[in-house]
Amino acid sequence: MYTFSIYLYSIVIRIAAFFGHIKARQMCCGQKQVRTQLQTRLQQGERRIWIHCASLGEFEQGRPLMEDIRAHYPQYKILVTFFSPSGYELRKDDAGVDYVFYLPFDTQRNASRLLRLIHPEMVYFIKYEFWRNYLKTIQHLQIPLFLVSAIFRPEQVFFKWYGGWYRKMLKPFTHFFVQNELSKDLLATIGFTNVIVTGDTRFDRVCRIFDEVQQIPEVTQFVNGQPCMVAGSTWPSDEEMLTHYINQENRCMKWIIAPHELHDHQINRLMKAVNFKSIRYSQLAGKNPEEYQLLVIDNFGMLSSLYQYATVAYIGGGLDKNNGIHNALEAAVYGIPVIFGWVYDEYQEAIDLVALGGAIPVRNELEFTFQLNTLLENPDKVTKTGNIAGAFVASGRGATERILDVSSLSFRIEKNE
Repeated sequence: MYTFSIYLYSIVIRIAAFFGHIKARQMCCGQKQVRTQLQTRLQQGERRIWIHCASLGEFEQGRPLMEDIRAHYPQYKILVTFFSPSGYELRKDDAGVDYVFYLPFDTQRNASRLLRLIHPEMVYFIKYEFWRNYLKTIQHLQIPLFLVSAIFRPEQVFFKWYGGWYRKMLKPFTHFFVQNELSKDLLATIGFTNVIVTGDTRFDRVCRIFDEVQQIPEVTQFVNGQPCMVAGSTWPSDEEMLTHYINQENRCMKWIIAPHELHDHQINRLMKAVNFKSIRYSQLAGKNPEEYQLLVIDNFGMLSSLYQYATVAYIGGGLDKNNGIHNALEAAVYGIPVIFGWVYDEYQEAIDLVALGGAIPVRNELEFTFQLNTLLENPDKVTKTGNIAGAFVASGRGATERILDVSSLSFRIEKNE
């Protein structure tokens, strides 16, 4: 039934692609090409480590691990697979890894073929990917397998009375590297003790970005020392709230908004919604950035550096249950207050930030207006809240080193210092 559902899913994707769904079309094209790419690009005699990421967020979560493997174990080639087209399309030419491919649909045939072709010496799955046929094949071949930065919750099917079939998918893992003690305790209730609380590798990732961040001249000129709100990975519901605030409050401050999806019609709608001058980042060349109040970021890859300009940050996605919040750590690392929507209960870093007082959740436009105005009118509160956020992120460093120290015992090689 599982394999049949995978076949059925692949048919649905093909139908969606036929009717013009962009991501479905990208996935279909990628799935068709992956076998040929594997056969033609991989070189004989290579030693490989396979890292699988669902999408772009998991890739960024796994990037510190990739960087450290490359630094300490250069004799290995790093092969990354994606399931999501958005992750693959943005990172298919990433210089930090050696190979990037789509993950073929999870059938027994595809799993056997992929493992035979890439022949990895060890495998890392990032956060929460569980593909039954791949996991069984990895186990059969006795390849060390690790789940990185995992987080488990009581409501997940693994911990239900009817979850026996799903619990079997956890057996192939050599070690679980989890984010918190609750995850460790939950796994213990179903018989898994090969669990280590290492924290979240995203702390290492954002700290490394912070350590290496450089100013962006056009954005520096745009902000020009004024108070600035940077809103990252926003959805239309976030943008409606933000633009209403901009128009109603009429504060002397700058706004930088980086939408989650970069469709022209959505960006144009966002820019038309404000009563003040706005401009896309791609159109700044030859213009005077100081003339504009709203800067819309129409590219991927800049957001983590843009938070350096924020007085306060807003993290998109949490105003409804359809979209989870984006990575709050990217903003908090700069020691600034963070605001996000009320749907954050599945994000440990957000839960911790709120509990400590480094982040503020809001349910609607009224709460957003009150909380933002309170911050902007009380510089001491901005400083205190921001310091809490920055200290929280700094305290979370080190997950990558702990993961690599444990998993490297399975390498059977010596680290190149």
